[in-house]
Amino acid sequence: MKIYSWNVNGLRAVIKKGDFAKFITKHKPDILCLQETKAEREQVVVDLPDYEEYWNSATTKGYSGTAIFTRQKPIAVTNGFTKAVAKKYPQVDKVGNDAADEGRVITAEYAKFYVVTVYTPNAKDDLSRLPLREKQWDPAFLAHCKALEKKKPVIFCGDLNVAHTELDLSNPKPNVGNKGFTDEARAGFQAFIDAGFVDTFRIFTQGNGHYSWWSQRANCRARNIGWRIDYVLVSKALAKQVKAAAIHADVMGSDHCPVSITLK
Repeated sequence: MKIYSWNVNGLRAVIKKGDFAKFITKHKPDILCLQETKAEREQVVVDLPDYEEYWNSATTKGYSGTAIFTRQKPIAVTNGFTKAVAKKYPQVDKVGNDAADEGRVITAEYAKFYVVTVYTPNAKDDLSRLPLREKQWDPAFLAHCKALEKKKPVIFCGDLNVAHTELDLSNPKPNVGNKGFTDEARAGFQAFIDAGFVDTFRIFTQGNGHYSWWSQRANCRARNIGWRIDYVLVSKALAKQVKAAAIHADVMGSDHCPVSITLK
């Protein structure tokens, strides 16, 4: 089973360019998790008869949003966090607790695991959203995944808007303290690792130079001056079943590229 995650930075634009169809034809994902769809379902023409589609769109038009396309029909699909988590972390209501907000989380239940797609809010250039992320979003999302894990293992993937270590971005030193590389956001990611989730890419590949997002300025993508901020993490119980993990930097259409795992 091949599970892919891709921040498309506007699904309509990627489809119009022809890059989405090329990607589907070549990679044939079994489950495809998208972030930054920037559209409602009725605004998008997608010809994928082999896939079930599930959407969580933001109320603000052309902003945020997630989707899951899957060949296998899930047992159940829910948008946002569980009610218990939302109650404990009330501020997440403002950043995507359900379809009425920013559409940042979808959970699909399958027979042997959950798949969660997530588009984590970035801290903004002025770091104005960093306190909300540190105190509310990151602990809420971890609590959501740990609650699911009580029933069965979890695979969560998406744009987490953080480079975990200095190996995960081209120029770490000048970016210390900037959005995407603050101590607070990095600690939020480390909390997933400490809780037993496994960064699948690092099972197979070490070192730097492996990125999933590039600034659209200064020809950064061609020069591979980028950041690894898109991830697939799995419960420790699933780690041995992951037989491959990859970053598909050759897939064009967005400032992010897809990341994937293959399960035995």
